[in-house]
Amino acid sequence: MARGAVVKRKSGNYAIVFWVDGKQKWKTLGPNKKEAEKALNEAMSRVHDGCYSEDKEIGFSEFAEKWLFDYKKSRVKPATFRFYSDIFRIHANPYFKDMSLKRLKADKIDAYVAFKTKEGKLANKTIGYHITVLKMLLKQAVIWGYLKTNPAQYIEKPRAQTKEMDYLRPEEIRLFLDNARKEFHPFFLTAVFTGMRRGELIALKWSDINWATGNIHVKRTESRGLIHEPKSKRSIRSIVMAPVLVSTLKKHRLSCPTSDQDFVFPNRDGNLMDGSHMYNREFMPALRRAGLRHIRFHDLRHTYVALLVSQGENIKFIQHQLGHASIQTTLDRYGHLLPEVHNGVGNRLQETIFGSQTTAESNSSLESVKGS
Repeated sequence: MARGAVVKRKSGNYAIVFWVDGKQKWKTLGPNKKEAEKALNEAMSRVHDGCYSEDKEIGFSEFAEKWLFDYKKSRVKPATFRFYSDIFRIHANPYFKDMSLKRLKADKIDAYVAFKTKEGKLANKTIGYHITVLKMLLKQAVIWGYLKTNPAQYIEKPRAQTKEMDYLRPEEIRLFLDNARKEFHPFFLTAVFTGMRRGELIALKWSDINWATGNIHVKRTESRGLIHEPKSKRSIRSIVMAPVLVSTLKKHRLSCPTSDQDFVFPNRDGNLMDGSHMYNREFMPALRRAGLRHIRFHDLRHTYVALLVSQGENIKFIQHQLGHASIQTTLDRYGHLLPEVHNGVGNRLQETIFGSQTTAESNSSLESVKGS
């Protein structure tokens, strides 16, 4: 039978003492006797059930490194691993420093969120990613026996700021393309006519283009100088090319730098394009020369969607062209661009069931009522 006791020390703090497999265990807690009694009951219950284990001592930064390299690295894409690593290297480790993992409680994680929010260097959405990663880290700490509970389990993410979507209108697209340097005109035209993400464009290869069918096959993406598979299975997709894009890319192939890796848009040496260099040295200057407002490169993707919507293209087709995992994602992001089609829906329903003559008679009666 498990034995135990609560003992008051000279410091005024209470300690609990109990026996596990014939060995005496001491744990000093705090000045609250009821909390000590509760801790003793929990410890004795675990001993009685045969599931008692000592919490392992380890610092936050040390555990984060262990989790990253011993567990996560082999389970995520290289770009995701780098993203996780940067969260700890740049943000979490300097904040929590050498704090014992056992001392990391919910209030300290909330304080971290408040600090990052007040600091103003990160968007709330990015801070939300930090919380998600911390939850994964601490869940694994529970599984490995370093913690009994996950202190981040109920931490709430800060409310993400809603950014108004921007996109170029047809006349603005022409202005932008006219002011892009000749070498980058095909790159920007492809962005506008396909809605491909920046990394997908940079990683595009000539072998991904089917000239016979007029399709571009998205098979890979680039992030921080690394080529890897797209973000989801649905991102691997086939995009329809407009005739002007086919013609432009065929001409571009004759003049672009030779690339041993078969890149459609390599740098001058035929190697992987630097996305940041393109943005700062080509994209932004083209906007300024055109006299257009500042937009993000990703807004060219929004521009593509706006063009498809204005043409009345099916939302399911748009989903597939964008590579969204679900149509709900497409609707949530671009539903506000869809035209209002509810006008006349009652008449169309009536006409389907009773025919056009009944609808015409009903409309005539309605006009009579309005005129009376």
